[in-house]
Amino acid sequence: MSATVGDAIAALEAAYPPALAADWDAVGLACGDPDEPVSRVLVAVDPVVETVDEAVGQAQLLVTHHPLLLRGVHGVGADTPKGALLHRLIRGGTALFTAHTNADSADPGVSDALAQAIGLRVDGPLVPAPTEPLDKIITFIPVGPAITAVHDALSDAGAGRIGDYSHCSFATAGTGQFKPLAGANPTIGEVGRLERVAETKLEMVLPRHRRAAVVAALRAAHPYEEPAFDLLELADIPSTRGLGRIGVLPVAEPLSAFTERVAAALPATAWGVRAAGDPDRPVRRVAVCGGAGDSALSDAVRAGVDAYVTADLRHHPAAEHLLAGSLAGRGTPALVDVAHWASEWPWCAQAADVLRRALGGSVEVRVSHRRTDPWSLGTGSQQGGAPQ
Repeated sequence: MSATVGDAIAALEAAYPPALAADWDAVGLACGDPDEPVSRVLVAVDPVVETVDEAVGQAQLLVTHHPLLLRGVHGVGADTPKGALLHRLIRGGTALFTAHTNADSADPGVSDALAQAIGLRVDGPLVPAPTEPLDKIITFIPVGPAITAVHDALSDAGAGRIGDYSHCSFATAGTGQFKPLAGANPTIGEVGRLERVAETKLEMVLPRHRRAAVVAALRAAHPYEEPAFDLLELADIPSTRGLGRIGVLPVAEPLSAFTERVAAALPATAWGVRAAGDPDRPVRRVAVCGGAGDSALSDAVRAGVDAYVTADLRHHPAAEHLLAGSLAGRGTPALVDVAHWASEWPWCAQAADVLRRALGGSVEVRVSHRRTDPWSLGTGSQQGGAPQ
């Protein structure tokens, strides 16, 4: 059977889970039919005229990092710029799929691709994503058929799911003790008499948001009138997902050489690569963040890196960052600012590899080499006039 658009989407969403996307983002299938066959896929950073021209008539799926419809719209008429692109894609039989902030936070994701291009060995995320809060439920069940019934009920309610596994649990044998009091209606034993019963201790983890459902399932399935159970909140687990990455170079090199390294690793743009800091400063431990990274600047400082590579650094945050370092009497990370598009373009090869591994040789996957950075001209200013 031939691969479908839906097969490609499944592979991409496994690598870049939609749940990782920011709540303001617009990721996923923007247009197209998941049931349509696919034999060619084009991967690009931007859904713009140039990449749509490259895809239509050649590929049945265009995968981009940036969304076409990031902000809500009330219509997609062909007389609007974005509507015209959508109509062109639909008429040409090309679906459009986006992985944006979910690809930023995935492991591996956009910043892993940037770090790899620069030559860094990644140690972990710069801003770790919060992991899903977990509980553990521990209950005690009389030996017999009730064990299976309770286990299945807890699993159906959401307990016992770890990664790609369900019905996960641990059981140990023991002896339960209780004495029914007046008014009790015991399943085992008699009112007023101490009972000792062979029981199984069952332990299962569960997402915290399923707590109420799991406890309700336990009460409904357990044979005892008053089932005993413990409910524990588990400590947070360090995450490998999140914004940006921290990595190290094989050997330290001056900031001037490191800046040249970054420029050589990324596609050329009119923006180029610029740096702030002592040109002779040794750089080995580096933070990177594909795309606009102003928001993680303070995290790079706390991480104690030698340099921070990102895009779209604004004047005031950069100036205040350097001033804070000089006033504190210690060096803050040097800044290396690159073009937004260039910082995210290495991700295209990563996403293409995801599709090739999942879809096999029946689907041709290409990366667009068209420069879609909005800045088209640049000139040096070293010979400019002096400020007045």
